[in-house]
Amino acid sequence: MMVGPRPVYHLRLRSRDWTLGRRTLLMGIVNVTPDSFSDGGQWATRDAAVAHALALVEAGADILDIGGESTRPFSDPVSVEEELNRVLPVIEEVRSRTDIPISIDTTKAAVAYRALRAGADIINDVSALRFDPEMGAVAAETGVPVILMHMLGTPKTMQESPRYAALLSEIIRFLEERIEAAVAAGIDRRQILVDPGIGFGKTVTHNLRLIRDLDALAVLERPIVLGASRKRFIGTILDAPVHHREWGTAVANAFGIAAGAHIVRVHDVTAHRQAAVMADALRNAFWPEPSSP
Repeated sequence: MMVGPRPVYHLRLRSRDWTLGRRTLLMGIVNVTPDSFSDGGQWATRDAAVAHALALVEAGADILDIGGESTRPFSDPVSVEEELNRVLPVIEEVRSRTDIPISIDTTKAAVAYRALRAGADIINDVSALRFDPEMGAVAAETGVPVILMHMLGTPKTMQESPRYAALLSEIIRFLEERIEAAVAAGIDRRQILVDPGIGFGKTVTHNLRLIRDLDALAVLERPIVLGASRKRFIGTILDAPVHHREWGTAVANAFGIAAGAHIVRVHDVTAHRQAAVMADALRNAFWPEPSSP
């Protein structure tokens, strides 16, 4: 794999400009859920979730991704009311304590709208605006950045024998179509990020190919988000339970960064900040030498 220059993109958060590409940014995961695959229930209360979010900030997170509905394979959706009850108190408290960018991880327009009013800055929609016809209007009206992810089917069905005739071409075509749909809904194309959806309707081999060949998504001319942290394909390859997958995650992220990822979504910010800094130094083949005494 030839490592080429990573494009730099300029997006707008509501309070400031946002530059992606000069270094890899870390998105720390805050699952306010009882059933997420990695840490379900661990941060399910407001106080626990807020403490965890602030610990991620202290560890060096650049973005917090707060979600109140599990999208693990075979999971069931929750109601708008339940999702709001989980995420709004956390977003409000975190926003009162830090100005770090917050993304709301949801497929529901009502949740996204209320979360943005509570202090979130970014919409992270794993359905790429497909599950709720009002999501595009919320993103367009608020003008916030929106992450569009590829998924085959729904969380309930996505891992039932996923098949592709041409993996990369189909995912790129899907994301192109979703970008076009977003723009048609009034979203500024410059505010869109893309995510290939590691683990969302993919086999182990699909995931490996996507990360190795992530640079193929550069044709979309949008920043790339990579979410491989602790996922099942890593556990399958390493025969490792979910909380023993950080080394595998670090290698996957390093490959993704070399191939052009702008943001990596992780559970353990401390470990993956080191991996990201090292991967950036290697892709740039440069580090400033210490000054002479």
